[in-house]
Amino acid sequence: MNYDVIVIGGGPSGLMASIAAGEQGARVLLLDKGSKLGRKLAISGGGRCNVTNRLPIDEIIKHIPGNGRFLYSAFSIFNNEDIIRFFEDLGIQLKEEDHGRMFPVTDKAQSVVDALLRRIDELNVTIRVNTAVANILYKDGRATGIELRDGQTILSQTIVVAAGGCSVPHTGSTGDAYPWAEQAGHTITELYPTEVPVTSEEAFIKDKTLQGLSLRNVALSVLNPKGKTIITHQMDMIFTHFGISGPAVLRCSQYVVKALKKSTEVVMTIDSLPDKNEEQLFQDIHRLMKEHPKKSVKNCLKGIVPERYLLFLLKQADIDEEMPCNGVSMEKVRQFVHLCKDFRFTVNGTLPLEKAFVTGGGVSIKEIEPKTMASKKMSGLYFCGEVLDIHGYTGGYNITSALVTGRLAGTNAGQE
Repeated sequence: MNYDVIVIGGGPSGLMASIAAGEQGARVLLLDKGSKLGRKLAISGGGRCNVTNRLPIDEIIKHIPGNGRFLYSAFSIFNNEDIIRFFEDLGIQLKEEDHGRMFPVTDKAQSVVDALLRRIDELNVTIRVNTAVANILYKDGRATGIELRDGQTILSQTIVVAAGGCSVPHTGSTGDAYPWAEQAGHTITELYPTEVPVTSEEAFIKDKTLQGLSLRNVALSVLNPKGKTIITHQMDMIFTHFGISGPAVLRCSQYVVKALKKSTEVVMTIDSLPDKNEEQLFQDIHRLMKEHPKKSVKNCLKGIVPERYLLFLLKQADIDEEMPCNGVSMEKVRQFVHLCKDFRFTVNGTLPLEKAFVTGGGVSIKEIEPKTMASKKMSGLYFCGEVLDIHGYTGGYNITSALVTGRLAGTNAGQE
């Protein structure tokens, strides 16, 4: 059978593209090589599915450091508020949490997936799972159909590529789409991991001194070789057996990747008390120690930072934790305070791309029409979601990009 639109990939952008094309009255075929649709959606947001973010558009674009500005045109047609209305029309009530993150009231990602699948069913979209695409067929400057890995050919007026990047490969994103894009004349920008834990060879990491320790609301920075800050994120982080992880680390990771292109090691710094400046903190600690001259340093300073981190920093400042406060020199107190505000350590890499939450790089956005997601290189070909060179921080930004680009790709493929 011939179709009007073939959508390759059943992730967030592919599901949205299928619905959008179906709503144009097109005969749509949705293909996925896995055994079920919406696998990445079902595990997103810790299994609760952070469907979008309610921050203003300019803020959302800021949270998509990988070519977010490309989405301004798309957002003028379909934006985060439209995503919220779209899900509410499907019967999914949403609630707003911290930093504008929007979740289903059920707290279950599966309810979001089920609602999308119900809509796909209503629109009579044909679904084929366990169906792997080998090639997209091109003829006379136009996409004409696909060839499956079993050799079968299916013809179509338009093709929407929503096959994802290379991150979280167990959900089916294994980079299949990049060669198809290249055959159509597209450039694939360099792929790299983003939103990924960072590795370090520091002794305290290798000795597991701080393994499992979480630091809340710290300011974590990546420094350039001259010691100037490249980026700072104020969030939580955790020490692991291989390095560091947690929200602040994931957000800094792409800057670590880029800095490591110029150097084998990169310096990061933790400000564990970002709401006080160093002098203020010194005066507070100095006063506290003066008020309790006989108390041991560790008991006097208890609660300033988590206990394991406190003992670690005291050791770094060469202060005996059992020493009474009146026995510690001012110089050492200043050194301890400085470490609270600026503890520096080197990192040497990140976990690999398949362990990342998001793929950096992809189909060059310079070769995509920003209002339709159509290829500028090949008629009848559209791209959406993570296969594009667009990436954001976690917090509903990547999924917003996937749903918006999917909506445009599906609508325009359906109209064509």
